[in-house]
Amino acid sequence: MAATTSKSNPAQIAHHPAAKFRAGGFAPIDDALAIEEPLEIRLAGRRFTLTMRTPGNDEELAAGFLLAEGFIANAEELGEIRRVRDSKGALEPNAIDVILNVKAEGLRARLKRNFTISSSCGVCGKTSIDAITQRITPIASRAKVMAATILALGAKLRDVQKVFAATGGLHACGLFNLEGQLLAAREDIGRHNAVDKIAGWALANAMLPLSKSLMMVSGRLSFEIVQKAAAAGVPILLAVSAPSSLAVELADETGITLVGFLRDASFNVYTHRARIT
Repeated sequence: MAATTSKSNPAQIAHHPAAKFRAGGFAPIDDALAIEEPLEIRLAGRRFTLTMRTPGNDEELAAGFLLAEGFIANAEELGEIRRVRDSKGALEPNAIDVILNVKAEGLRARLKRNFTISSSCGVCGKTSIDAITQRITPIASRAKVMAATILALGAKLRDVQKVFAATGGLHACGLFNLEGQLLAAREDIGRHNAVDKIAGWALANAMLPLSKSLMMVSGRLSFEIVQKAAAAGVPILLAVSAPSSLAVELADETGITLVGFLRDASFNVYTHRARIT
């Protein structure tokens, strides 16, 4: 399968005049900025949530978000994703409507459950971890990857970060096979959005669970990133920077091999090290 990547386009990059200080003085420059805009996700026409994102791959973002947060369990429960039109029939660039193949009572139960999880998150980490492990099957993948393969991933991900290269303002998520071949990459102003876009891409391509894949994110590893990876069935999750304490706890509970500080010629392994040879 050929790798699929986000493409740099005018809808993702804006230009703004700025002044650069160097060698004791200012000089005018035209700086490239990553665009940040809201995306309203609706369920059957009703406003469901709002997220700030970089435009592009919005359908993947919506699908991946619903999967990661437990509102759908598989592709069969995802009906139609369509663009919203305004009163004149023109497409709204920042609104998307999702039709789910989930019975009303089941959806109400999921909404109630996730509201409880969101309310407890940050108050009691143990409560949050227990709630997630109750709905996500622990990952029992026999995937193995060589340390040398891991060390090469950072450069491969940077090579496809086109908007980051132009602006310095985006995060990225890359999906690789166990041999280190890039399968897909997405960029976004939000690290969690980039992960959702990859999950949505995998959902659309009937690849879930991602039991024979590696996922790498730019920046740090948070609780939320581990949750999303676990929902997609990712056995090995890697990042350029540090994990949080709660991210490590959740990775341990859900069976994810968690790798941080992947840079230069080294990395740290925090959980389930046996998958790395």
